[in-house]
Amino acid sequence: MTPRVEHTDVGAYALGLLEESDRRAFESHLADCPACTAELADLSGVARALTGVDPVVEEPPEPHEIADLLRRKRASDRRARRGTLVIGAAAAVTLVATGVTVGAAMNSPSVVHAAHDMGPAEQFYAMGEPIAGVGAGGVRGGLVLEDKGWGTHAALMLAGVKGPLACELLAVSATGERRVMTGWSVPPSGYGVAGSPSPLYMHGGSPFTRAQIDRFEVRTTNGRTLLTFDL
Repeated sequence: MTPRVEHTDVGAYALGLLEESDRRAFESHLADCPACTAELADLSGVARALTGVDPVVEEPPEPHEIADLLRRKRASDRRARRGTLVIGAAAAVTLVATGVTVGAAMNSPSVVHAAHDMGPAEQFYAMGEPIAGVGAGGVRGGLVLEDKGWGTHAALMLAGVKGPLACELLAVSATGERRVMTGWSVPPSGYGVAGSPSPLYMHGGSPFTRAQIDRFEVRTTNGRTLLTFDL
């Protein structure tokens, strides 16, 4: 690592605030630093979430004023500026996520967690109207569907299942054709059972339209049906 590059540069790099010489130095460092590479992947979502978010209190300063301020701050207290930048970005994303959750909760009382505590599949499931599945051996679950231009998007909640298992969610057409929408592994501890109470949330897509689908199935890769969702 050169004296100009610090691990804390990853936040500024993700938001595009490094000067050209610093950006090149950090990209060279990034090629040999797995820790910074992993952190950059996480912060990329932060940068996308902040894209297009406009200030709501006052007009922003002119670009040259921002550049001058950043140069002075970098020279006097580089590490402190980078730390503040990352904290501020995280706080902004929390506000954005919370706003999304509040709006969704007005339309769907089932949304009871902040959006930043959920994965994409769980968020989509919480905002929909689940279809209950018919399961065997205590397996239970629900499915939320969304029509897309390319087919059908589905979010699955699965509980009451123990592993080890390899499973798939399939869309079955009215003609009997099956298409795998997504797949996953169930660990020995399972999902939605004693000792492991949290259910599993997964989502996937099918090229079939809703009108073409007869049912959905959750099956093990050795052919055992765990859940069926009839439309």
